[in-house]
Amino acid sequence: MKINARNLYLVPYVLWIVLFVVAPILLILYYSFFDIEGHLSLVNYEKFFTPVYLKMALNSFWYAFLITAFTLLISYPTAYLLTKSRHKQLWLLLIILPTWINLLLKAYAFLGIFGTFGPANSFLEFIGIGQKQILFTDFSFLFVSTYIFIPFMILPIYNALEELDPVFIDAARDLGASRWTTFRRVVFPLTLDGVKSGCQAVFIPSLSLFMITRLIAGNRVITLGTAIEEHFLVTQDWGMGSAIAVFLIIAMVIIMILTGNRK
Repeated sequence: MKINARNLYLVPYVLWIVLFVVAPILLILYYSFFDIEGHLSLVNYEKFFTPVYLKMALNSFWYAFLITAFTLLISYPTAYLLTKSRHKQLWLLLIILPTWINLLLKAYAFLGIFGTFGPANSFLEFIGIGQKQILFTDFSFLFVSTYIFIPFMILPIYNALEELDPVFIDAARDLGASRWTTFRRVVFPLTLDGVKSGCQAVFIPSLSLFMITRLIAGNRVITLGTAIEEHFLVTQDWGMGSAIAVFLIIAMVIIMILTGNRK
């Protein structure tokens, strides 16, 4: 029997998906049906619908929404300016470079920047405001998270703007549309797929943040990601951690479906 060469090329891809995507999800689903003593039970799912965990879920979605909104507000005009820049490839490289640095290193860098004797407080003292508690606040958490996710929002929006045919903009101008009307009725709708892709790339990982909540927010921001880490590494309640992860995966799938391209 003759084997299609194209099917052979799919083998590594399929193995990767099975081993590192399907298998971990099935393991998480399996462990979610066991309580802390190892007995088969639905107690973990019952616990999730208590006020404590529902509040964590609400916090996770709220902070993920804020991070996505702030990132989009910064990234869209930045991406638009990049398309008009003469040295766009250089600017893109400078935007991408921070993503090559380990996330833990960036988090520790902000511990120094926002610390009591860091540059941020030195600047506040210089302008006469005085030292402020910047670390371990909602502001520091949102600021650092937005900074980390900005490249992942800029790139899909930039690609969408680059692919936009300028004929549509010229036609809108010829018909007497103002710059704002052209942007609102032509540019933004035609680049909406890029915006959706950027929102996916930011919102979904924002739901499960835990390192930044530990280091930058000082556990003052509690999310589902923090709860999963706590159950797996501290309380050793793998069943409850897995149950939370199952709900998180379901939420991520729903978001991908809602923001997906339906063409």
